[in-house]
Amino acid sequence: MANRRGLKIVAATAVALVVAGLGLFVGRARSGVASDLVVPDLQGNAVRLSALRGKVVFLNLWATWCPPCREEMPSMERLYQRFRTRDFTMLAVSADEDKAAVEAFVKDHQVSFPVLFDPQRQVGDAYGVWGYPETFLIDRAGTIVEHVRGPRPWDNPDQVARIEKLLADPQK
Repeated sequence: MANRRGLKIVAATAVALVVAGLGLFVGRARSGVASDLVVPDLQGNAVRLSALRGKVVFLNLWATWCPPCREEMPSMERLYQRFRTRDFTMLAVSADEDKAAVEAFVKDHQVSFPVLFDPQRQVGDAYGVWGYPETFLIDRAGTIVEHVRGPRPWDNPDQVARIEKLLADPQK
């Protein structure tokens, strides 16, 4: 009986430590100033995140070999088309190692938003990404206001309203 109770205490402590550790990790990823990044687009031009201050930035980390990433791309394109003429930009950072595969995907799926090529996964490392897709919504001041793990229908009314609210606020 005593051994069972001790085992339960050890198990509960282990679970609490894991949850606390995940909470720290998630909290770090969800808030604070977005780490600056300099990543080339598919044409080789350097794109610097800090140069986009004053705009709402949708930063998506993905890969062509990731089914959920492929699933959310059409809704991302629709969202981009809706907001592209405003102070909004979308950056899709590919973690693929094969640039030709990314270029073919972009062409085949008629992706019109900027796609960046990061085969060393420097952006994912800087943002604590551990799976694909992961998306960060960054306000005008450069602060991460939302961090989403996994796919989402990005053109749904709730997400559109979220971006409208950020665009309406000149400070955020």
